[in-house]
This record gives sequence, structure tokens and C-alpha cells, in this order.
Amino acid sequence: MTTSRGALTAVALSGGVDSAVAAARLVRDGQPVVGITLQTWPSLRSAEGERLDRCCSPAAARDARRVAELLGIPYYLLNYEAEFDREVVERFVETYRAGETPNPCVACNAQLKFGSLLTRARGWGALCVATGHYAQVRQDPSTGRWLLRRGGDPRKDQSYFLYSLTQEQLAAAVFPVGHLHKEETRRLARDWGLPVAEKPDSQEICFVARDYRTYLRQRCPDAALPGVIRDTRGAVRGQHQGVAFYTVGQRRGLKIGSTSPLYVVDVDAQRNEVIVGQEAELLASRVELTAVNLIVTATLPGPRRVLAKVRYAQAAVPATLTPVDGGGASLTFDAPLRAPAPGQAAVCYDAEDPELVVGGGTIRRPPRRGC
Repeated sequence: MTTSRGALTAVALSGGVDSAVAAARLVRDGQPVVGITLQTWPSLRSAEGERLDRCCSPAAARDARRVAELLGIPYYLLNYEAEFDREVVERFVETYRAGETPNPCVACNAQLKFGSLLTRARGWGALCVATGHYAQVRQDPSTGRWLLRRGGDPRKDQSYFLYSLTQEQLAAAVFPVGHLHKEETRRLARDWGLPVAEKPDSQEICFVARDYRTYLRQRCPDAALPGVIRDTRGAVRGQHQGVAFYTVGQRRGLKIGSTSPLYVVDVDAQRNEVIVGQEAELLASRVELTAVNLIVTATLPGPRRVLAKVRYAQAAVPATLTPVDGGGASLTFDAPLRAPAPGQAAVCYDAEDPELVVGGGTIRRPPRRGC
């Protein structure tokens, strides 16, 4: 942990076990703590108008308040509805409408938890923001740069969602459970009598009640604009229900006949077309990255060997990260990779130290076919 002894730390309490144990560890270490929950509803209403029992929902806030009362720390519920809608939900919707695949947790961490929340917390005299993320922050004594490392539990590691944090944000980030395994976190919660010790983990996008397609139809009815499904040779193969409902690599739900399986290999929002092809056409040897954030170094002077992840649940694969003009980068895989989706995060870990995050960026959509 990077907290200074005696300095106030703001803990983002989500209502779950991880953030509860994070707060409890700080309190037990004698650290001054204030608990904060970000109120993001009524954006979290389901189709029937019922609130969702998820991260940042009213039920979660009640659990967070109970934890704060048990720990004897001040607790505040901050209205983040408008900001969450603008910085996370609207980006999520617009990315899908552009035919790409978003990462809302990346935006939430960088823009809210370690963005505006950190700014507010400093206004109260807090130097750091602590969360229940499974990741670790260290300072490199030779360069002074703040480094992001994988969490201690490989199954729960969340460094992928934190790659876009800046040096200033990493310097103020505290992950009290980052080195633990989930089983140990729950054991500590039980030992300390925390009321959320057995609460299940949240598995879905916090503001999506069922599946993202249903949410998009409710949020943005014009996303369901039908169009043509073509194969990679240009032949019309069927009709789609809106480009926002398709992502690269998808096979199910195409409703088109074929003697061999077909997959979505491209989503062209400008032409309102979905392109399908054989599984081999999903393979990519290289992707271009935008919005690149480097952690280990301030710049990328030349090609660097890395282990790259283009999805959270995907294993990291050997690749080379190379700078390109304009501040972007290209990522060349040692072996062709299946279905890297535009809009997704590509996160790079050090080839010699796989626990260390080098940096990452957003996968850029390649030029339109036929152009």
C-alpha cells in the first residue's frame, strides 16, 4: 500500500466484500479512513422500474453504510448519476453504435474512481483513494515511476481494467486486498464480522439488468436499425437487427444459412453492415492501438517485447509493441490471434516480468473493407 501514515484515505465502498475488507484493513492499520459510495442510479433501473442489487445500487449502498458503521468511519453517498451517465454509460452506448466493443470498467476507473473522486477526496484532505481491486502498485526506486502489477490472485487479477491510470492516479491508488487471494479476503471478512462476508461477486456490467442488447434497445431505440449482412466476398447473406448488437467473433444469433459456420469478422457502422466470414478470417497478426497509456516508461523509444491481452478473460500471448507516429502503437502477435475486437483494451505485460503492466491502449478499427 502507498498510504502515508496518518494521512486520510478515501475508500470507495461498493457494497461488496472486497472494498469492505480494503476499508477494514486500513482501519486496523490505524489509517484515518472515510467511506464513499458513488450513487449512479436512477440510471440503474431495470425495464420494470426496479432497482438493481449490484455495485453502486441502493441495496449496495445500504451494505456499504452498514460496513462503515461497523468500522466506525465517516460515510458519504455522493451523487454521481450525471457523471456516470456521461463518462461511462454514454461512451458504452456510443461505442457499440460505432460497431465496436467497449470496456466500461476501464472508463469508470480512470474517469470516476481515480479521476473526479480523487479530486473531490483531495478537497477534503485525503491523499489517496483505496478500492477493493485485485492489483498492486509499487514505486520503481531507480526511476521514481509508479508501477502497476497484477493482483496476487491470478483468477481475480484486475490490472487489465486499470492500465489507463496515469502516474498521478497510480501514486494515489491504494489496493489493500491486491496481494490477497479471494478466499483469504472472505476469511478476513468473516473473522472481522463484516456483514458482506458471504455476498456473491458481481459478474455483470453494473448498469445492465439482463444483457447489453436489451439495455441498448431500452436506452437507444434507434440502435435497432436493420441492415445487410454480407460475406467477405460482398454477397448478401441476410439481415441484421442493428450493428450495435454484433461484435467481432460472434457466431450465435446471425440467423443465416451456411454449409460451414460463419462468424462476424467486421462491423461497419458507416455502411450499416455486418460482415461475416470463416473462422480463419478472424485471425489477426497485428492491431493498431489508440489512446495509448504507458506506465513503466514515459515513452516507447522502440519495439518492446510484451505479453498482450486483448480480452480480460484471455491469456496473455507473446507480442511486440511498437510506437507509431502520433502517439499510437502497433501490436504484432507472434502467432495470429483470434478475433481482437475494435474498441476493446489491449493491455501489455512485460515479457520478462509477466506481473508488470507495461501499458496498453484501445484497439483501433482497421480501414473499411473495399477502401
